[in-house]
Amino acid sequence: MGRRIPRSVTDEGWPGKARGAYCCSALLLLMLLVVDGLSGGLNAARLTVWTVLTALLFVVLLPSRVTAGPGWLTTHGLLSRHSIRTDLLVSVHWSDGVAERLVLRDLAGEQVVLDPRVLIDDPALWHLFDVGVRASLGRGTLLCGAAPLRELSRRAEREISRTVFELSGGGLAPARGQAPGGASIRGRGRWAPRRTRG
Repeated sequence: MGRRIPRSVTDEGWPGKARGAYCCSALLLLMLLVVDGLSGGLNAARLTVWTVLTALLFVVLLPSRVTAGPGWLTTHGLLSRHSIRTDLLVSVHWSDGVAERLVLRDLAGEQVVLDPRVLIDDPALWHLFDVGVRASLGRGTLLCGAAPLRELSRRAEREISRTVFELSGGGLAPARGQAPGGASIRGRGRWAPRRTRG
């Protein structure tokens, strides 16, 4: 019996990132309260200001939670939720700004902006995303995004190779294009199972 494919996958690194955002905000609030308390300037108004300030910091630091399934991808924020069809993508490009972000748009006009590291660091998410991209290419909807996809695939390939090398205990690094589980990355970093002769 083959391995059962999950209906959806969520970014495994998100809980740790959420804890990090909470800890940073809580630590800042504690430091502000201690400083104000030692100086004798702590009162209800300042407590409110510091609490609001650290709450805003938490909102800024908390990353969106990414969930993907066959043909779709969703980002969940504190106040928003965005979904796209990865099997009906029309464009993929990098966003302008200091932080690196990948912008995905589908045929219905829906858009998702996410940190590309989420896909690179999570093989399950990357696989589902890649399957959707291949479906979009097969349907002819994805006409803009070759360069970002090639760059993303190269980075994912390097990360997979590094992970395999570490798991092998420092043995020989996998051949270029080799992915875990006997899969190979070809072309734009797509996952393709290795064929066996019957």
